[in-house]
Amino acid sequence: MAESKPGLDLQTATHRRLNPLTGEWVLVSPQRTARPWQGQVEAAAPGALPRYEPSCYLQARSESGICRVISYSPRHDLSMGHMAVSDIRRLVDTWAHEYHSLGALPDINAVTIFENRGASMGASSRHPHGQVWANESVPDALVREAAHQLRHRAQHGSCLLCDYLARELASGERLVSLNEAFAVVVPFWAVWPFETLLLPRGHASAITELDSGARDALAAILKDLVTRYDAVFTVEFPYTMGLHQRPTDGGEHGHWHLHGHFYPPLLRSATVRKFMVGYEMLAGPQRDITPEVAAARLRALR
Repeated sequence: MAESKPGLDLQTATHRRLNPLTGEWVLVSPQRTARPWQGQVEAAAPGALPRYEPSCYLQARSESGICRVISYSPRHDLSMGHMAVSDIRRLVDTWAHEYHSLGALPDINAVTIFENRGASMGASSRHPHGQVWANESVPDALVREAAHQLRHRAQHGSCLLCDYLARELASGERLVSLNEAFAVVVPFWAVWPFETLLLPRGHASAITELDSGARDALAAILKDLVTRYDAVFTVEFPYTMGLHQRPTDGGEHGHWHLHGHFYPPLLRSATVRKFMVGYEMLAGPQRDITPEVAAARLRALR
């Protein structure tokens, strides 16, 4: 996975980067930050919605599943960045329990644990919380990632994300946070301005495989990362976060490496966000600041 051609300056030149997990390319355009226009400022949420939306989608097939909400704390003012590490550790144990218990059901083939933080990311309640969706079918995102991880193992005899993390640790250029069991990097192929990838340093395909020490480390690095996010623009940073774990369909899935995605939309300030429109919708994703610049900013904050 070559990072550049000779003479190509990744910090100033327009270029494309490959996401080896999905096989998709992202266009990086660092020069766009020099434009006079600085982006749309977020307006207040619209008023009442119509009673009927004629463009509502049509259901094509049935889908069984279970959806649950996990409240992080009885307090409404304690998001993950303000919680004690011990309380986040209890949340990690709850995630593991839900993944195991739901995944053991005969009609559940995938369990997705995620959080939408902030109204701009669709959170309908100020009470800090996350969700668990357990599906009969394996979601498309997991299908794509599974296929590329399996192909990498077939071609190289090793784990894709283990190999990728080794390169990131050796470089350090996109490293944001590190402890004894976990690392956070801005992935080489990041699409969102301050997107990060959370990875266990040892091979594990699901959160249930983490021992007590690794769960402690996961709790600690989650708090560290969210604290860094909140310091970027001195605001409670909105994001969508999700854990991608092996499907629970009974397959072997030894190629699967547990990982977490953080997708924050803010770009230049607490009120200016990145919109996926125009070229992004019609052709492919592109970003305005390089992953290396984003990583350096996050790395410098605590």
